[in-house]
Amino acid sequence: MIKVNASISTNKYKTILQSEHTTFLADEPEDLGGTNLGPKPTEMLAGALAGCVAITVRMYADRKEWPLEDVKVEVEFDTESQPGTTIFRKKIEFVGNLTDEQKQRLYMIAGKCPVNKALQQPIVIE
Repeated sequence: MIKVNASISTNKYKTILQSEHTTFLADEPEDLGGTNLGPKPTEMLAGALAGCVAITVRMYADRKEWPLEDVKVEVEFDTESQPGTTIFRKKIEFVGNLTDEQKQRLYMIAGKCPVNKALQQPIVIE
């Protein structure tokens, strides 16, 4: 189980987040009344998916000793184009002297990252 605690005082809307190993911030941009000291929560969600994909692909390529130099992941978080549906669009680019077969395998592995899997399953918020 993963646990993250959030604390917000009177400094709008700077929120201190504490996980087991690190402390980080969430905030809102100035035009929404925040102080823009950290990403918005929705950006963090998209970032969690992008980061997880990149890390999972890197780990796999390292284990296989493949010549992957860089992984670039772009995630769009869309709740507006289809009301009632949340859409995550991923664009992944692999940099390195990889075969087409290796690239296809890495695309498949990208879909197996823990955040990707969690977002594809039924979600219950208690």
